[in-house]
Amino acid sequence: MRVIEITQPGGPEVLKVRERPKPEPAATEVLIEIHASGVNRPDCAQRQGSYPPPPGASDIPGLEVAGKVIAVGAEVTRWKVGDMVCALVTGGGYAEYVVAPEGQCLPIPEGMSVTEAAALPETFFTVWTNLFESGRLQKGETVLIHGGAGGIGTTAIQMAASLGVRVFTTVGKKESVQTCLDLGAERVILYKEEDFVSVVKTLTADKGVDVILDMVGGDYFARNIEALAMQGRLVQIATLQGAKVELDLRKVMFKRLTLTGSTLRARPVAEKSRIADALLKNIWPLLNKNQMRPVIYKVLKLEQAAEAHAMMEASQHTGKIVLTAR
Repeated sequence: MRVIEITQPGGPEVLKVRERPKPEPAATEVLIEIHASGVNRPDCAQRQGSYPPPPGASDIPGLEVAGKVIAVGAEVTRWKVGDMVCALVTGGGYAEYVVAPEGQCLPIPEGMSVTEAAALPETFFTVWTNLFESGRLQKGETVLIHGGAGGIGTTAIQMAASLGVRVFTTVGKKESVQTCLDLGAERVILYKEEDFVSVVKTLTADKGVDVILDMVGGDYFARNIEALAMQGRLVQIATLQGAKVELDLRKVMFKRLTLTGSTLRARPVAEKSRIADALLKNIWPLLNKNQMRPVIYKVLKLEQAAEAHAMMEASQHTGKIVLTAR
């Protein structure tokens, strides 16, 4: 099969097409003929050498795929040959075939193309577990989502709005504003022109927001603390602008704040499977009714992976970038 290898740590140009043997599914895995794969920032971090795959995972980048089940392990009960699925994987997504634990696979929603479905798993798993489990976001609350134009952001806006949350978001370019409003954001903050702390304080009668989903870090951290309401929750999922920050613990104590965060890739199969079940119960019905859709910015061929990474790192996209393998 054709795969995309990281030939050495570096820029997008280190991604090269190579040939490898087709994998074989273990007892509780399925073999998926990949039709499309999602591109995510952790893929770029892995390429740069700062986010190595966990022990036992494929060194091939790619954390989400969609396609056809063409073989099943001896103990698989959920899926059969011929089923169309999307799946969260720990690696191996930039290829023509991949194996995935049966519990990390989900049916392609009704009426959705396989290309669209490839943009679901990584962001939907991430947003659900961080916003609604760790962040305990509830109907009627307020949330500030940083990076509203990205894959995580466009997913989080839709998911939160569909469940009755007031959604505010930050974006860097004016072209993304209307997209975020159409997805369900009540207010889109142009962070280069506006102070998000002041804006959310105005929108909430000076109370602040209940939850913040942040992938920026750096100097956003102190401002996030200021923007949170009493008993607010800050959920950190990446540190694009720096991981080292200073914290005035008195502000955490006075506001009774919760500071939390997570990564998804290294979690055990059982935990990821539980998240998949929660998505199937709570979010898949909305996808099946076309009440929620992944936003696709660009579809490229597998061999254009380097171009996809350059596009991702330029941060000019709105939504997801997807690679097609066939």
